[in-house]
Amino acid sequence: MNNTKSLHWFRQDLRLSDNPALHHASKNDQVLPLYILDDQNSGDFSMGEASRFWLHHSLKNLKENLNNNLSIYQGDPLKALLDIIDRNNITAVYWNRCYEPWRIKRDTEIKSALESKGISVFTYNGSLLWEPWTIKKDDGTPYKVFTPFYRKGCLNSEEPRRPLPKVSTSNFIVDKAPSLNLEDLSLIPAFRWDIQMESHWDIGEIGAYERLTKFIDGGIKHYKEGRNFPAKPFVSRISPHIHFGELSPNQAWYLAKEKGGDKDIDHFLSELGWREFSYCQLYFNPDLPRKNLQSKFDAFPWEDNPKNLLAWQKGQTGIPMVDAGMRELWLTGSMHNRVRMVVGSFLVKNLLLNWHHGERWFWDCLVDADLASNSASWQWIAGCGADAAPYFRIFNPVTQGEKFDPDGEYIRQYIPELKELPNKYLYNPSEAPKETLDKANIVIGKDYPEPIINLKASREKALDAFKSLKKEEA
Repeated sequence: MNNTKSLHWFRQDLRLSDNPALHHASKNDQVLPLYILDDQNSGDFSMGEASRFWLHHSLKNLKENLNNNLSIYQGDPLKALLDIIDRNNITAVYWNRCYEPWRIKRDTEIKSALESKGISVFTYNGSLLWEPWTIKKDDGTPYKVFTPFYRKGCLNSEEPRRPLPKVSTSNFIVDKAPSLNLEDLSLIPAFRWDIQMESHWDIGEIGAYERLTKFIDGGIKHYKEGRNFPAKPFVSRISPHIHFGELSPNQAWYLAKEKGGDKDIDHFLSELGWREFSYCQLYFNPDLPRKNLQSKFDAFPWEDNPKNLLAWQKGQTGIPMVDAGMRELWLTGSMHNRVRMVVGSFLVKNLLLNWHHGERWFWDCLVDADLASNSASWQWIAGCGADAAPYFRIFNPVTQGEKFDPDGEYIRQYIPELKELPNKYLYNPSEAPKETLDKANIVIGKDYPEPIINLKASREKALDAFKSLKKEEA
């Protein structure tokens, strides 16, 4: 009997269903599934605290689904792989591709090293609907504007791969030598701020699919308009599940398409397309997390104000819609998409603080922190990225609150000290008469901060800063 042993390297594909590399690896007689925490090659892009919290619970769930047949390691992946291959007589290694620049470089080197030793390496696309290099304009260059990228590029390309069935775990094995325990990775912080966050999520493959199906069965029918209202249940909240690979975008794509083709379905699919657009930007612009796509912004006169940055990070700006969003982020590890735009605009335009500050804070605090989406989104809101919001489009957080949180549900949920304030003054408490504040038991500057900035004056200052770029170009 030809007893072939393969190795499946789990990375951002922590699931058993629709896992192309695992599917093909499982055709061998025995499969050794493993995970390697690599903080060695990631450099500045090692996972933030919220991501590490999520990874702990996701790996715990995966290990249970694998009947504890998951070997865990930490450190240099090449060394770990070579050791495991040698002592377990592995003949082939399987993994799903990752697209961050540092991972592409690392994986290319690992594949070359393994193949030079006679080990077969098979890689697959398990996290994108389309490979970035396949979506280009007719002239062979990458798209820089989303609508033609999605409508002309993606939708006129091959249909995304159909989801694969769940693999059987009957032929899975563990490393002959003892591997690490999950706790050895120290993913959970000593100061257990994560406990409050955990209550908001059902982490793992089953929870991911249940969240998706619940959204498809209910929330998606109001998605196009309803997704703008942060107090309403009309967003999918599947992004962390997709980022860690508990769910594939292919599963989301086809489950949504089964519901038909109305405007809400189409809009949801286009949001999956935005994720693809972000990955294409990162693939063709490896410096996306650090370098302005529009180089004229290199001369932008950003301010240096640690006090204002800290107020923004802690949700203490005195602007309720901004503070509610930042507190939601801290409590849940996530933030509603409409509010992400509001708090992002406030940071880079009203406070004139470099978008890198926002990118770094979100990287540490978001459970769906994704290098492509996070970098592209911050460049978009700052006006310096691909298909970016024009710099003069400055979200007014007061009117945004009035329009998209008209009953004040969202603000009152995350800023309970304002809960007794009538809606008329909820979005800008500092303008409330003293008798109204007294009735609501609020002292501005004590119970809730004074606004750290004048919105109108800061908007004019931002526009002047932007005009200075045009003068330099001239």
